[in-house]
Amino acid sequence: MSDIADRITQIKERIARAARRSGRNPDEVTLMAVSKTHPPQSIMLAYQAGIRIFGESRVQEFAEKHLALQSLSDAQWILIGHLQSNKTNKAAELFHGIHSVDSLRLLERLNAAREKLQASPLEVLIEVNLGGESAKSGLPAELKAIEELLNAAPGLLHIQIRGLMTIPPHTEDPEGARPYFRKLRSLRDDITRRNFPRVLMEELSMGMSHDFDVAIDEGSTCVRIGTAIFGERTSK
Repeated sequence: MSDIADRITQIKERIARAARRSGRNPDEVTLMAVSKTHPPQSIMLAYQAGIRIFGESRVQEFAEKHLALQSLSDAQWILIGHLQSNKTNKAAELFHGIHSVDSLRLLERLNAAREKLQASPLEVLIEVNLGGESAKSGLPAELKAIEELLNAAPGLLHIQIRGLMTIPPHTEDPEGARPYFRKLRSLRDDITRRNFPRVLMEELSMGMSHDFDVAIDEGSTCVRIGTAIFGERTSK
Protein backbone atom coordinates (compact mmCIF):
# COMPACT_ATOMS: atom_id res chain seq x y z
CA MET A 1 0.00 0.00 0.00
CA SER A 2 1.33 3.46 -0.90
CA ASP A 3 1.98 6.24 1.60
CA ILE A 4 -0.93 8.12 0.05
CA ALA A 5 -3.27 5.16 0.60
CA ASP A 6 -2.09 4.84 4.21
CA ARG A 7 -2.73 8.52 4.85
CA ILE A 8 -6.19 8.34 3.31
CA THR A 9 -7.09 5.40 5.56
CA GLN A 10 -5.95 7.35 8.61
CA ILE A 11 -7.86 10.49 7.57
CA LYS A 12 -11.05 8.52 6.99
CA GLU A 13 -10.71 7.07 10.47
CA ARG A 14 -10.31 10.57 11.92
CA ILE A 15 -13.34 11.79 9.98
CA ALA A 16 -15.40 8.91 11.34
CA ARG A 17 -14.29 9.59 14.92
CA ALA A 18 -14.97 13.32 14.63
CA ALA A 19 -18.42 12.71 13.16
CA ARG A 20 -19.40 10.21 15.85
CA ARG A 21 -18.18 12.54 18.62
CA SER A 22 -20.65 15.16 17.40
CA GLY A 23 -23.47 12.66 16.92
CA ARG A 24 -23.25 12.60 13.14
CA ASN A 25 -23.12 9.85 10.56
CA PRO A 26 -19.60 9.72 9.02
CA ASP A 27 -21.23 9.19 5.62
CA GLU A 28 -22.48 12.80 5.84
CA VAL A 29 -18.91 14.08 5.41
CA THR A 30 -17.21 13.98 2.00
CA LEU A 31 -13.44 13.75 1.79
CA MET A 32 -12.12 15.93 -1.02
CA ALA A 33 -8.48 15.36 -1.93
CA VAL A 34 -6.92 18.71 -2.80
CA SER A 35 -4.71 17.67 -5.68
CA LYS A 36 -3.58 21.10 -6.85
CA THR A 37 0.15 21.21 -7.70
CA HIS A 38 0.39 17.42 -7.48
CA PRO A 39 1.06 15.22 -10.53
CA PRO A 40 -1.38 12.79 -12.15
CA GLN A 41 0.50 9.83 -10.68
CA SER A 42 -0.29 10.96 -7.14
CA ILE A 43 -3.91 11.59 -8.05
CA MET A 44 -4.20 8.08 -9.47
CA LEU A 45 -2.87 6.62 -6.22
CA ALA A 46 -5.51 8.55 -4.28
CA TYR A 47 -8.17 7.33 -6.69
CA GLN A 48 -7.03 3.74 -6.22
CA ALA A 49 -7.37 4.29 -2.46
CA GLY A 50 -11.03 5.22 -2.91
CA ILE A 51 -11.04 8.98 -3.40
CA ARG A 52 -13.51 10.23 -6.01
CA ILE A 53 -13.67 13.99 -5.31
CA PHE A 54 -10.62 16.10 -6.16
CA GLY A 55 -10.03 19.82 -5.66
CA GLU A 56 -7.96 21.93 -8.04
CA SER A 57 -7.07 25.62 -7.79
CA ARG A 58 -6.02 26.69 -11.27
CA VAL A 59 -7.86 26.12 -14.53
CA GLN A 60 -4.73 26.00 -16.67
CA GLU A 61 -2.88 23.62 -14.37
CA PHE A 62 -5.77 21.16 -14.38
CA ALA A 63 -6.26 21.48 -18.14
CA GLU A 64 -2.68 20.25 -18.54
CA LYS A 65 -3.24 17.28 -16.20
CA HIS A 66 -6.70 16.41 -17.43
CA LEU A 67 -5.71 14.30 -20.42
CA ALA A 68 -3.66 11.99 -18.21
CA LEU A 69 -6.63 11.47 -15.89
CA GLN A 70 -9.42 10.72 -18.34
CA SER A 71 -9.44 7.03 -17.43
CA LEU A 72 -10.78 7.99 -13.97
CA SER A 73 -14.27 8.12 -15.39
CA ASP A 74 -16.20 8.46 -12.13
CA ALA A 75 -13.90 11.03 -10.53
CA GLN A 76 -15.31 14.49 -9.92
CA TRP A 77 -13.14 17.53 -10.43
CA ILE A 78 -13.94 20.62 -8.34
CA LEU A 79 -12.42 24.07 -8.74
CA ILE A 80 -11.72 25.49 -5.29
CA GLY A 81 -9.40 28.35 -6.26
CA HIS A 82 -10.33 31.85 -7.35
CA LEU A 83 -11.77 31.85 -10.86
CA GLN A 84 -10.96 34.72 -13.20
CA SER A 85 -13.87 35.72 -15.40
CA ASN A 86 -11.85 35.21 -18.59
CA LYS A 87 -11.46 31.51 -17.72
CA THR A 88 -15.11 30.71 -17.05
CA ASN A 89 -15.67 28.96 -20.39
CA LYS A 90 -12.82 26.52 -19.82
CA ALA A 91 -13.77 26.01 -16.18
CA ALA A 92 -17.38 25.23 -17.11
CA GLU A 93 -16.08 22.62 -19.54
CA LEU A 94 -13.49 20.93 -17.28
CA PHE A 95 -15.07 20.90 -13.84
CA HIS A 96 -18.09 19.21 -12.29
CA GLY A 97 -18.38 21.98 -9.72
CA ILE A 98 -17.06 25.42 -8.81
CA HIS A 99 -16.73 25.96 -5.06
CA SER A 100 -15.30 29.47 -5.19
CA VAL A 101 -18.06 31.67 -6.65
CA ASP A 102 -18.05 35.18 -5.21
CA SER A 103 -19.94 37.41 -7.64
CA LEU A 104 -23.13 37.53 -9.67
CA ARG A 105 -21.11 38.28 -12.80
CA LEU A 106 -19.19 35.05 -12.35
CA LEU A 107 -22.40 33.09 -11.86
CA GLU A 108 -23.89 34.57 -15.01
CA ARG A 109 -20.80 33.79 -17.09
CA LEU A 110 -20.71 30.21 -15.83
CA ASN A 111 -24.40 29.82 -16.57
CA ALA A 112 -23.93 31.05 -20.15
CA ALA A 113 -20.90 28.81 -20.69
CA ARG A 114 -22.72 25.75 -19.38
CA GLU A 115 -25.72 26.51 -21.59
CA LYS A 116 -23.50 26.56 -24.67
CA LEU A 117 -22.09 23.19 -23.70
CA GLN A 118 -25.64 21.80 -23.39
CA ALA A 119 -24.47 20.15 -20.18
CA SER A 120 -26.21 19.43 -16.91
CA PRO A 121 -26.38 22.28 -14.37
CA LEU A 122 -23.00 23.17 -12.88
CA GLU A 123 -22.94 22.76 -9.11
CA VAL A 124 -21.54 25.77 -7.28
CA LEU A 125 -20.80 26.88 -3.74
CA ILE A 126 -20.66 30.52 -2.73
CA GLU A 127 -17.33 31.42 -1.17
CA VAL A 128 -17.55 33.43 2.05
CA ASN A 129 -14.63 35.43 3.44
CA LEU A 130 -15.31 34.99 7.15
CA GLY A 131 -12.30 36.95 8.37
CA GLY A 132 -12.62 39.86 5.96
CA GLU A 133 -9.06 39.20 4.80
CA SER A 134 -8.03 41.29 1.81
CA ALA A 135 -5.74 38.54 0.47
CA LYS A 136 -8.62 36.09 0.18
CA SER A 137 -11.56 35.95 -2.21
CA GLY A 138 -15.14 35.58 -1.07
CA LEU A 139 -18.16 37.60 -0.09
CA PRO A 140 -18.65 39.09 3.38
CA ALA A 141 -20.30 36.78 5.91
CA GLU A 142 -23.61 38.63 5.81
CA LEU A 143 -26.87 37.58 4.23
CA LYS A 144 -27.31 40.96 2.55
CA ALA A 145 -23.96 40.52 0.76
CA ILE A 146 -25.06 37.19 -0.70
CA GLU A 147 -28.70 37.94 -1.45
CA GLU A 148 -27.99 39.22 -4.96
CA LEU A 149 -26.62 35.84 -5.99
CA LEU A 150 -29.39 33.92 -4.27
CA ASN A 151 -32.15 36.02 -5.81
CA ALA A 152 -30.69 35.45 -9.28
CA ALA A 153 -30.85 31.66 -9.01
CA PRO A 154 -34.29 31.18 -10.67
CA GLY A 155 -32.99 32.77 -13.87
CA LEU A 156 -29.75 30.77 -13.98
CA LEU A 157 -31.06 27.39 -15.10
CA HIS A 158 -27.64 25.97 -15.90
CA ILE A 159 -26.31 26.62 -12.40
CA GLN A 160 -27.27 24.94 -9.14
CA ILE A 161 -26.27 26.69 -5.93
CA ARG A 162 -25.71 23.96 -3.35
CA GLY A 163 -24.18 25.67 -0.34
CA LEU A 164 -21.28 27.67 1.08
CA MET A 165 -17.49 27.37 1.26
CA THR A 166 -14.91 29.14 3.39
CA ILE A 167 -11.23 29.27 4.27
CA PRO A 168 -11.06 30.86 7.74
CA PRO A 169 -8.10 32.88 9.02
CA HIS A 170 -5.26 30.54 9.91
CA THR A 171 -4.68 29.84 13.58
CA GLU A 172 -2.01 27.56 15.02
CA ASP A 173 -4.58 26.03 17.35
CA PRO A 174 -7.34 24.34 15.32
CA GLU A 175 -9.83 25.46 17.97
CA GLY A 176 -9.22 29.01 16.80
CA ALA A 177 -11.18 28.20 13.64
CA ARG A 178 -14.29 27.09 15.54
CA PRO A 179 -15.99 30.51 15.75
CA TYR A 180 -15.58 30.96 12.00
CA PHE A 181 -17.01 27.54 11.19
CA ARG A 182 -19.91 28.23 13.54
CA LYS A 183 -20.51 31.55 11.81
CA LEU A 184 -20.72 29.91 8.39
CA ARG A 185 -23.16 27.32 9.70
CA SER A 186 -25.31 30.11 11.15
CA LEU A 187 -25.26 31.93 7.81
CA ARG A 188 -26.32 28.72 6.05
CA ASP A 189 -29.20 28.35 8.49
CA ASP A 190 -30.32 31.96 7.88
CA ILE A 191 -30.35 31.36 4.12
CA THR A 192 -32.24 28.09 4.52
CA ARG A 193 -34.95 29.81 6.57
CA ARG A 194 -35.45 32.34 3.78
CA ASN A 195 -36.26 29.52 1.34
CA PHE A 196 -34.80 31.13 -1.80
CA PRO A 197 -36.17 29.49 -4.99
CA ARG A 198 -33.75 27.10 -6.74
CA VAL A 199 -31.21 27.46 -3.95
CA LEU A 200 -30.03 24.44 -1.99
CA MET A 201 -28.05 24.80 1.21
CA GLU A 202 -27.00 21.18 1.56
CA GLU A 203 -23.24 21.73 1.53
CA LEU A 204 -20.88 23.38 4.00
CA SER A 205 -17.36 23.02 2.64
CA MET A 206 -15.05 23.90 5.51
CA GLY A 207 -12.05 22.33 7.18
CA MET A 208 -8.58 21.50 5.87
CA SER A 209 -5.67 19.32 6.98
CA HIS A 210 -5.02 21.06 10.31
CA ASP A 211 -8.57 21.83 11.46
CA PHE A 212 -11.00 19.42 9.80
CA ASP A 213 -11.93 17.66 13.07
CA VAL A 214 -13.26 20.97 14.43
CA ALA A 215 -15.03 21.72 11.14
CA ILE A 216 -16.86 18.40 11.25
CA ASP A 217 -17.90 19.13 14.81
CA GLU A 218 -19.44 22.39 13.55
CA GLY A 219 -21.33 20.79 10.67
CA SER A 220 -18.98 20.54 7.70
CA THR A 221 -20.23 18.27 4.92
CA CYS A 222 -16.99 18.41 2.90
CA VAL A 223 -13.43 18.62 4.19
CA ARG A 224 -10.67 19.63 1.78
CA ILE A 225 -7.47 17.73 2.54
CA GLY A 226 -4.26 18.29 0.60
CA THR A 227 -1.03 18.16 2.58
CA ALA A 228 -2.23 15.37 4.91
CA ILE A 229 -2.84 13.18 1.84
CA PHE A 230 -0.20 14.16 -0.70
CA GLY A 231 2.51 15.69 1.48
CA GLU A 232 4.01 19.09 0.82
CA ARG A 233 3.22 20.77 -2.49
CA THR A 234 5.55 20.03 -5.36
CA SER A 235 5.24 23.55 -6.81
CA LYS A 236 3.57 26.87 -6.15
